[in-house]
Amino acid sequence: MENIAAILHDAGLHNPAVLAYVEHWASITQPEKIEVVSASDDERLVQEGLAAGEIFPAGDQLYYSRSYFKDTARSEERTVVATHRPSDKGAYNNWRDAEEVTARQIERMRGASQGKTMYVIPYLMAPVGSPLEKWARGVELTDNRTVVLHMIRMARVGVDYLNDLDNPEEFVKAVHVTGDLENLGQGTDDDQRLFATVADERTILHFGSSYGGNALLGKIAHGLRQAAYDGWDSQEFLSEQFMLIGIKDKEKDRTYYICGGFPSASGKTNLAMMLPPDALGDRYEVYFYGDDIVWLRVDPRDGRVYGMNPEFGAFGVAKDTNEISNPTAIEAIKPGSRTLFTNVAYNPNTQELWWEGRTPEHPEDVTGWLDWKGERISDRAPERQRSDAKGDEWAHPNSRFTTALANVPNIAPDYEDPQGVPIDAVIFGGRVRDREPLIRAITDLAEGVYDGLTLGAEATFAAEGKEGVLRYDPMSMRPFMSYPEGEYGRHWLRVIGAATEQPVFAHVNWFQRDPEDGHFLWPGYRDNLRALLWLIDFKEGRASGTQTPVGVIPTVDELNLEGFEGSREDLDKILSFDAEQWLRECAHREEHLAQFEGLPEEIWQAHRRVSEAVKAAAE
Repeated sequence: MENIAAILHDAGLHNPAVLAYVEHWASITQPEKIEVVSASDDERLVQEGLAAGEIFPAGDQLYYSRSYFKDTARSEERTVVATHRPSDKGAYNNWRDAEEVTARQIERMRGASQGKTMYVIPYLMAPVGSPLEKWARGVELTDNRTVVLHMIRMARVGVDYLNDLDNPEEFVKAVHVTGDLENLGQGTDDDQRLFATVADERTILHFGSSYGGNALLGKIAHGLRQAAYDGWDSQEFLSEQFMLIGIKDKEKDRTYYICGGFPSASGKTNLAMMLPPDALGDRYEVYFYGDDIVWLRVDPRDGRVYGMNPEFGAFGVAKDTNEISNPTAIEAIKPGSRTLFTNVAYNPNTQELWWEGRTPEHPEDVTGWLDWKGERISDRAPERQRSDAKGDEWAHPNSRFTTALANVPNIAPDYEDPQGVPIDAVIFGGRVRDREPLIRAITDLAEGVYDGLTLGAEATFAAEGKEGVLRYDPMSMRPFMSYPEGEYGRHWLRVIGAATEQPVFAHVNWFQRDPEDGHFLWPGYRDNLRALLWLIDFKEGRASGTQTPVGVIPTVDELNLEGFEGSREDLDKILSFDAEQWLRECAHREEHLAQFEGLPEEIWQAHRRVSEAVKAAAE
């Protein structure tokens, strides 16, 4: 084994606790080499990755990689939260005993990095100087160079973030070992993968993947799951799977800040990267802060809730991203951006990339094109070469791009402000074909938290067997919960309740459909800004809306419809309240909430208030 102390010293990393941590895990995983990484190493690592055939050129400073075909997404069933207290077990956090999990991971990781380089990645998941900085420091150890390239784009990477700390031990210890991907038994009874956050030790141990949240440990494992536990344990902050935007009214020179949670496929990224409708562009500008994680705290200086995106980059889904659906994202991944693409289709002859939804049709000439598994499209049967059938995809449905936030054209000018931005509204949004109106505002804190805890997206018959029933996803945190849901609701009430100026809550739904012909009643995309402008007007007292048992709904006349091309009849439908449908929903919500032990009485009271008001409206 090399002289680890000398390696860290020569790299400028002088934290003795980091040295002890690296020495401990190097003795377990037994790498051939150890290398400390900073962001300035990116170009060298790119060139090494290209030379080794780990990544491929895809145009001017664009790069392409493929993961193992059984290693293409997060694996919720193999992801656990471990602590030393059984009382930390919740309905969704997949709790395990910390001692058992740690012993199991050491057994799997022992000797698993032989012949490889251990990369030491010191990182920070917050702007420098943030009041939450002490919870944002981490060091990831990985044996995978492509993971390093992703981390440099997703986190602030450098030795200075871990030096000269008041408490040298105050960092997350994150260990990632790829493992022998072809022999891990993925999806079988002998599945050796395990992705564990040992939350009460602030240690992350992931074995058996090189992909996404399974391997970029600063992102979900630290930035969301560990940080949520830290926020609860310290009672200082919330970490949520939220987007964050600013809406600037140029006429009034005032910017409003909105964050919120959306379950998968409910429009979160497109909303976060939204541009104003053309007719409103002269007056309003939308700033992008982030599309995936927000840390929320109350600033004691002014008593307001502040939000901050801890990430340095965006890890976006490629599928259906194009100039119409998300022109902002397309601009962020253009040539020169140093974006790293994963599991899209690739043409090594032309260095072109393609994915489903990138253009209306597949490329006409299939010559040279490789699918996401690296197999030639031209070797397929002719009828499968440009087919939309399941299994014939050119790109994996979870194909991704990783790019720095600075590449996003409407990135907020203050996105690195260590204080974050003051939150005016917290919104939740699911995908519901009926019942749920375009937007409804909620001014009561307990009812707002209750609404977040009962957030969901409509299940499909194929997926759940209960068509029209929501798959509940509290605050969009179901896959990322790290402590019990009862405590989670209490922590929300505690943190937001401490604010002297509280944000307004709201629920949005862009997906109502006409029951007869199935068309969407709301155009979505840029027009979504109109609903958020009404919410701002409501919070500021410029709109009053119509009170319903589930919140305040806008009147049609209160929406800014300048340049709007949708139907007035459709607007009337999506700005209405159906008591009978809500009566059924309240019954489902009660069943959902009943599984959460220790749910605060304030939440149950909010549920009863809403349910009784809905029942009265239905009679």
